[in-house]
Amino acid sequence: MSLLTPFVWILLLLPFIILAFVTSKKSNLKYLLFFLLYFLTDCYIQQLSLQFISLKIIGLKFAWAGKLFSLILSLVIIFSVNTTERQLIGFTNKTNSTKQLRFGILVFLGFLLFDCIFKMILFPKGATFDLETFAFQATMPGLTEELAFRGIVFWLLDKAFEPKWNCKGIQFGWGFIIVTLLFAVAHGAVLTEDHQFKFDLITIIYLTVVSSLSVGLLRKFSGNSIFPILGHNCINLMNAVIRIL
Repeated sequence: MSLLTPFVWILLLLPFIILAFVTSKKSNLKYLLFFLLYFLTDCYIQQLSLQFISLKIIGLKFAWAGKLFSLILSLVIIFSVNTTERQLIGFTNKTNSTKQLRFGILVFLGFLLFDCIFKMILFPKGATFDLETFAFQATMPGLTEELAFRGIVFWLLDKAFEPKWNCKGIQFGWGFIIVTLLFAVAHGAVLTEDHQFKFDLITIIYLTVVSSLSVGLLRKFSGNSIFPILGHNCINLMNAVIRIL
């Protein structure tokens, strides 16, 4: 993957960022710049670690080092702000009301059931069990990506574009839309090292309307990052299990 890929992701989301500026009553350019700085830093920490830190010598094939550095970056930012801001990031033991939490969990489980049935039909089967795959998928992606995307990035973009929509007492804004799309684009678009642009539209649409949306709703209605972390890792584990059936 080319080092320019994160900029490609931002360019793909640029129309939505511009639309957010045009339609928002209150916009804060400072926090938008903080979002860009954080997101690009996180991306390059992970990309460069893949290039310069290899764990194959100890038999590990996944990006443990990159995810660990991403986690450290997120925690540094989280613990550099006050308790109120940490709660807005979702780094808290508090949740929204029981009714809101229950609604978020039920919505997520509905999406998860659909996702499971869909992948049971389409995923190739017969892969062999691999302990590292299960250990990695059960921990690192959900932990690091949820703290980043639906934790810090949500927080920064909600400060950049004040939320203006309300659903069951929960405020939604352009930040929710941008993060939901950005997560999908980051998994479905890439600029290769020889600068070929690969864009998997089906993957992006599916991740947007199923995986990214469901975990984002779980984050919003729970008010806590623990639930989307668990939900994200649950999806990844489900994918791994289906492939070995």
